[in-house]
Amino acid sequence: MTWLALLAFVAAPLAAQNAAPQVAPPQVRRTQAPPTQSPRTILFVGNSFTFGANSPVMRFRPGSVVDLTGQGFGGVPALFKAFTAQVGLDYSVYSETQGGQTLRFHYEQRRALIDRRWDAVVLQEYSTLDPQRPGNPENYQRYAGAIAKMLTARNPRVNVALMPTWSRADQTYKAGGAWAGRPITAMADDIARAAARVRASSRDIAMIIPAGQAWNRAMQAGIADPNPYDGVSYGQINLWTWDQYHASAYGYYLEALVAFGRVTGTDPRVLGREERAAQDLGLNPDTVVRLQTLAWETLRDTR
Repeated sequence: MTWLALLAFVAAPLAAQNAAPQVAPPQVRRTQAPPTQSPRTILFVGNSFTFGANSPVMRFRPGSVVDLTGQGFGGVPALFKAFTAQVGLDYSVYSETQGGQTLRFHYEQRRALIDRRWDAVVLQEYSTLDPQRPGNPENYQRYAGAIAKMLTARNPRVNVALMPTWSRADQTYKAGGAWAGRPITAMADDIARAAARVRASSRDIAMIIPAGQAWNRAMQAGIADPNPYDGVSYGQINLWTWDQYHASAYGYYLEALVAFGRVTGTDPRVLGREERAAQDLGLNPDTVVRLQTLAWETLRDTR
């Protein structure tokens, strides 16, 4: 039995994706206690999916975050910082990223940078979990757990979150891809199930940020085109960038919205159509509102 088949066999089904409800104008809503320290510190640990490779997000407001590697990336952490500032939350945002690397790399090679006291930490694993054995969750579980344990030793109240990512079109539609021949939503579903298993195996991991599930929902809702290889339909967005692997500005924006909502407990819809990061990135305001609502729906339906 392949690792992908084993993962699908042992994992519980994901929550059903519900249609968007009719909602009243949003208010700021929090699902956890408000910050007790000001500013709070948050660290993003990850790779190119974190720092926004191959999109304008990569160099978005790099001065607003502390890049511990000195690469000068803004990325998803800078979007998170922009969102929190607009709703009056005070976060000092840090990032430690390296393209093409796993959490094992960060634990073994970058421990000196990240082994300190944080209020919140977001961990993002390599897109296929294991570069040599796509879909194999063993190292994900081992090293996410090890990092979380290390961070909890520094601060027993740290909120450690896993951020499972999206389906790669190149791994789905191209021959030889690890998810070739399966629905475009399958890879994100598998990664999300792996994250749920990792969280369940560690008492030091507090939450999951369902970025990949938000992408699936965007495609199912008709906001995003599910197959960039046959062209992008009029009125839809492409969540991938030119390599059909990394995210476009829209894709990273959606990822950041979900991270913002889960970590802070704030309803992403409160940002509204005039949200300033989206304006700076040149995103369509109507689409921005739809993505904010979709992020809220995804958070509502996942835990």
